[in-house]
Amino acid sequence: MHFSFNAIIGLSGMVTGLLLSSCGTDGTAIRKPRQSERVLYRWHDDGGEGKVSIRISLTDQIAEFKRGDRDIGWSYVATGKEGHDTVPGNYAIIEKIEDKHSNIYGWFEDRDGNVTDGDAKSNERVPAGMVYVPAPMPYWMRLTSYGVGMHGGLIPEPGKPASHGCIRMPKEFVPSLFQAVNVGTPVTITNAPSKHGQAPPGVLPPEQPWNGGAGSAERVFYHNGMPVSYH
Repeated sequence: MHFSFNAIIGLSGMVTGLLLSSCGTDGTAIRKPRQSERVLYRWHDDGGEGKVSIRISLTDQIAEFKRGDRDIGWSYVATGKEGHDTVPGNYAIIEKIEDKHSNIYGWFEDRDGNVTDGDAKSNERVPAGMVYVPAPMPYWMRLTSYGVGMHGGLIPEPGKPASHGCIRMPKEFVPSLFQAVNVGTPVTITNAPSKHGQAPPGVLPPEQPWNGGAGSAERVFYHNGMPVSYH
């Protein structure tokens, strides 16, 4: 079979076009997704005079902390997702438990520890060969009699709700807050924006003036929207 020179050139162009379309519109090879970094909190409590107060913005998914009239930090939170909305209002911490597990929510996992259903309930039938694991809620700070509180937990996408109604806080940060608050500490949950607002990955929300020590921060790396590791 014989092909003309022009036909060969045409076929070559088609092959090149197919290769380019599979790599990207600019003709470059497909790049591996980059990991992005987001700072989840800042904490610089001076431990001085004044009581701690907490303000949580549902709009920004950010909690701000004061001692007296002094700013002592902020953190991302994950409040209730659609259908499990966290209700705005004025609350106070009414209970503190360092090691608590949910009596409603958890997950199913097999005998090797592989999670098969990450959003299970305690009253659901456990599939054969699976076990039910109640969700950990470390450093529990209860706000309501019907089971809403603040605790350490996963924040899968900072700035977006993710919980069943509770207020999740960064795991590395929540022990510090737990030590700083008491039963009676006021907590305001509001739809109004925070002073810090949201920041894109790799950028800190604008800092407010404060008089404290060096402070601390937790960073979490995300790959395709999922947390990879904590630092």
